[in-house]
Amino acid sequence: MVVLAVDTTGKNGSLALARAAEGRSEVDVLEVLPLAGGAFSAQLVPQIALLLEKHGCNKRDLGALIVASGPGSFTGLRVGLAAVKALAEGLQKPIVAVSVLEVVARSGVARGRVLALLDAGRGDVYAGDYELDLHGTNSGARVRMHSERLLSVDELIAEANSPDARLKAIVTPDAALAEKVRAAGIQVELIVYPNSGVLAQLGWEHLQRGDTVRPEALEANYLRRSDAEIFSKPAR
Repeated sequence: MVVLAVDTTGKNGSLALARAAEGRSEVDVLEVLPLAGGAFSAQLVPQIALLLEKHGCNKRDLGALIVASGPGSFTGLRVGLAAVKALAEGLQKPIVAVSVLEVVARSGVARGRVLALLDAGRGDVYAGDYELDLHGTNSGARVRMHSERLLSVDELIAEANSPDARLKAIVTPDAALAEKVRAAGIQVELIVYPNSGVLAQLGWEHLQRGDTVRPEALEANYLRRSDAEIFSKPAR
């Protein structure tokens, strides 16, 4: 089976094409193709076609579509989700939606209770509290999400200094955020920002467990309201 993974949640994004086989927990990533931020709407569909053609595939060869569902850029998320919805509807293929915070949590070395962090801008942080099974299964590590929230940096530091939270490993790909947290005396694992090759692997694990969503039910995991929602005036 060939799977396509799409991530347009950040300042830059990427696509990945991977081969997967039933009964195997690992996928073979054929290629990861970077996408420049600010032009996802113009790049995404042509680059998907280019990636498939390069590897001797066409869209009908796709067995599933995997998409990063957020949190992240409002515009980027809409572009990525719309493209995946359209492909899935046309091809009648399943969609796997994976939180970027889960991808971050799984990309660190720690297992057990893990707090994944992403810089949300405006002095805020996206925080995902996960429990990662130490042993895993034939279809990959078992993952339990406790919560995903938007916190201020001050709220995060206060919470991370609590006795219970000190049992959690903290992981982030954002160097400036890691420094802020470390300055408060809290240990942080700094990782390379995971690309869509990692997304393809985690999406395949979700797919084997039957964690799919229909196109009409696919929604963005924003965590934060848009500026239009925040600043809109209530109707009189």
